[in-house]
Amino acid sequence: MHLLIRWLINAIALVVAAFLVPGITVEGDSALIAFGITAIVLGLLNATLRPLLTFLTCGFVVLTLGIGLLFINAFVLWAAAWISSDLLGIGFTVDGFWSAFLGGIVVSVVSFMLSLFADGSSKT
Repeated sequence: MHLLIRWLINAIALVVAAFLVPGITVEGDSALIAFGITAIVLGLLNATLRPLLTFLTCGFVVLTLGIGLLFINAFVLWAAAWISSDLLGIGFTVDGFWSAFLGGIVVSVVSFMLSLFADGSSKT
């Protein structure tokens, strides 16, 4: 159940990012499928690649007082979009660094807020 909730939170965060950030687009007739599959890819990258990158760039993250994590978030979002669009043929694209950077911030904030809501509602 927890995995399904995390997937749904990632999908909603991607929808919000695509709505708010210019340069993040979904093309094609099946936008819901594109968001769903990209959310799976993003979840897998957040579970595997993000911790590795955080460990490898730990000095940079500390030196920048945590701002380096924003660059890691941008890279992970860009990688998820690349895998979704180029490898899987789904129309979820991120057009450049600033779109990935702003999209990473939006996805992080929306995921955090929805996770707070989901965790709070499961305790009652």
